[in-house]
Amino acid sequence: MTDRHEEQDGVGVHDALQRLWTPHRLSYVRGEGKAVGDEPEGCPFCRVIGLDDAEGLILARGELVFAVLNLYPYNPGHLMVLPYRHVPDYTDLTEAETAEFAAFTQKAMRVIRSASAPHGFNVGMNQGVVAGAGIAAHLHQHVVPRWGGDANFMPVIGHTKVLPQLLGETRQLLADAWSAAG
Repeated sequence: MTDRHEEQDGVGVHDALQRLWTPHRLSYVRGEGKAVGDEPEGCPFCRVIGLDDAEGLILARGELVFAVLNLYPYNPGHLMVLPYRHVPDYTDLTEAETAEFAAFTQKAMRVIRSASAPHGFNVGMNQGVVAGAGIAAHLHQHVVPRWGGDANFMPVIGHTKVLPQLLGETRQLLADAWSAAG
């Protein structure tokens, strides 16, 4: 990717700021693809299960759970582990689902470590809308790789996250590493 700055004539007062255009985030701002209601029919997580892995950003499928890249990641490699079953709460999982959910989370961390060498992780679930769950009706656990210096002024001041890798490239890297991990 070439870093390119374009000058354009037009109306306005020059403010010496550069603009980082992120048109791919407009669908997020508009709320496109958000869950509609609490039923599986309106759930984007239930919808991606039926898509091709590359199209749905799915990294791996287990018997009871799957791993998928977050469409709006905090960092490259930000993925989620989800049960296939449309349930809202961790306590709704069966023992078998809980075991595979935990095993997938562990494997996700190993895979990301081997592929990207992060310095640490944030791992967790937001249970319920008031706890910050964007899609509260379908349980999902975030696995977010972290590197020293990955947080800077952009998200705090500019409400913009700068990501150094495209989602398709991240998905391929992690899917290959997942397969190689056995």
